[in-house]
Amino acid sequence: MSAEKRERIRALNDQLRRQHTGGRIFITQGVMAAGPEGVAEVLRTIGLANDFNHANDPYGEHDFGAVTVAGRRIFWKIDYYDQRIKTQAVDPADADQCVRILTVMLAEEY
Repeated sequence: MSAEKRERIRALNDQLRRQHTGGRIFITQGVMAAGPEGVAEVLRTIGLANDFNHANDPYGEHDFGAVTVAGRRIFWKIDYYDQRIKTQAVDPADADQCVRILTVMLAEEY
């Protein structure tokens, strides 16, 4: 994959993580149990996450992470689907053909 394409994927993923636009967000029951303020804090913390390196982000796409909020370990993952959300997206760098889904879960729900 070209560096240009990787940068585009990373920018689109960061947009979803930080601004909650350009995709859909799925939050598991375990995270939802924290209530509206707890969920907002989890999403804010994920948006601020910036500890990406080769060990935890080997492809440079910012598509997975783990944060701790209120003593709970939270995992988040971005997956790429076609417009029907039936199969994997052909080109995650193409925002018109790719639906990003950010899944937010407690580590123990993984």
